[in-house]
Amino acid sequence: MSMTSAARKPGILFLCVANSARSQMAEGLARMLFGDRATVQSAGSQPSRVNPYALEVMHEVGVDLASHTSKSVDTIDPATVDTVITLCAEEVCPVFLATARRLHWPIPDPASTDPTLSRDEMLRRFRTARDTIRAKLDQLAATELT
Repeated sequence: MSMTSAARKPGILFLCVANSARSQMAEGLARMLFGDRATVQSAGSQPSRVNPYALEVMHEVGVDLASHTSKSVDTIDPATVDTVITLCAEEVCPVFLATARRLHWPIPDPASTDPTLSRDEMLRRFRTARDTIRAKLDQLAATELT
């Protein structure tokens, strides 16, 4: 990760559509893993609210998202972002118009409005997304934030 100035930590932006699940989980995990080695943000092109299942599965791993809010990508200062990581899989990913490096981690959206999905199935979907994000963040930390 390149730093635009020696005094500034690298900035990472996690981006998806609603900023309700994947990008929120990525932001929380990245803050836990990277600590003060990076500035971490998340946003979406159509922000909504932080999904309660995301809150629950993140709490299971000791990450509290209770103070998080869903944010619009339009509120992000491009000067604070060195790397944009999009997390969209089946939907169209939002665009962040800046000169930042782009990574794409296609992770299926765990959220669903399917009324036939049980609570246990929803939790399983969110845990799978969380654990996939965690593995990718571990790789990123090992190669770029050492």
